[in-house]
Amino acid sequence: MPSSSNEIEKAYRYCETVTKTHAKSFYFAAKFLPKPKRQAVYPIYAFCRHVDDAVDDAESSSEEKVVEAIEKWKAILDEIYQIAETKDQRPKTKDQNLVLFAWQDLLETHKIPQNLPLELMQGVLMDTHTKRYETFDELYIYCYRVASTVGLMSSEILGYSDKIALRYAEALGIAMQLTNILRDMKEDAAIGRIYLPQEDLRKFGVSKEQILAGEINDNFIEMMKFQIGRARDYYRTGEKGISLLEKDSRFTVLLASRIYARILDEIERQNYDVFTRRAHTTFAQKLLSIPKIWREVKKL
Repeated sequence: MPSSSNEIEKAYRYCETVTKTHAKSFYFAAKFLPKPKRQAVYPIYAFCRHVDDAVDDAESSSEEKVVEAIEKWKAILDEIYQIAETKDQRPKTKDQNLVLFAWQDLLETHKIPQNLPLELMQGVLMDTHTKRYETFDELYIYCYRVASTVGLMSSEILGYSDKIALRYAEALGIAMQLTNILRDMKEDAAIGRIYLPQEDLRKFGVSKEQILAGEINDNFIEMMKFQIGRARDYYRTGEKGISLLEKDSRFTVLLASRIYARILDEIERQNYDVFTRRAHTTFAQKLLSIPKIWREVKKL
């Protein structure tokens, strides 16, 4: 190809750095992938981060700037997909940022449906105008767009034996995003966002004012137990698809799932108080989980 391998390697290294910084749990799990797969998943996570950052930066200016930022990304992405589809041999354009530079190379070897990054952008846009979700069905759409799409894109790199694996990847994405929502409730409330369905808050007698003030009572704890149970159901469903993945990808996905699900354990351990301390898994916990998960994967 006209672009030098050094330039491409630089782009992938940049994507790895972004992933390491902003997706620590996945970065840890991805280390167990074969190098070609490991390198290929980094641009996906870097893309998510850059779209999110672009919208955040534009949102501080105006709604028009947000739309303009997304349209710019869509246009460049469309060009990249056209090049991949027509197998155009033009040089990789130097005016792209490094993430899109890596994507152009990625699409030469992996068929990632274009609707998936477009759906991701729609999900990021939802954060600019939707501060509340009335029902879980509404929240599901958001979770699918910002999280399941990432799993579906990654699946095209990880490899699978049956397309039903994509349904399980979707479920795992929902589980992880629900976990994010529970973990980040304090940070989201600080900017006026409550992702938990309003119907659930009413069901358990929890007011939006209570969430925004970070107040915990018995009603809040019961509501949290319900939300954690729902997330765990999606983890269980998602993990059913791991046996359908290529063998060298299974451990990474199960490890990522278990590391993320452990955040729910930590929320329980701190008596559902997500306002005083942000629940997280330590590096030691991640390391100690490896042998058991490795044995489990060997049985798949």
